[in-house]
Amino acid sequence: MNEPFHQTDLEVAFRKFHSENPHVYDKVKDYTFMAIGRGFDHLGIKIVWERVRWFHYIETVADDEFKLNNNHTAYYARMFMSDHMEHEGFFRTRSVRTV
Repeated sequence: MNEPFHQTDLEVAFRKFHSENPHVYDKVKDYTFMAIGRGFDHLGIKIVWERVRWFHYIETVADDEFKLNNNHTAYYARMFMSDHMEHEGFFRTRSVRTV
């Protein structure tokens, strides 16, 4: 018998954040494609995440309530590689731990 799919609390929080803030993934994609365009074969998602953070807090008028949680980075990396299979492996990922 198959066990039901279980989402971790982190994944549930990510999915909620992503559904409420789709523009964040747009920036993740923009900056990742910039790096790919510059010839990078691999990059850490954290450098992209910090660039998104810079954009939000420095280049725009930031809403103090808006936070970019570091727990979401692994999910954005996986989402990008799933959506753009030609770049599978661009971000190095680890297996997801369940609680």
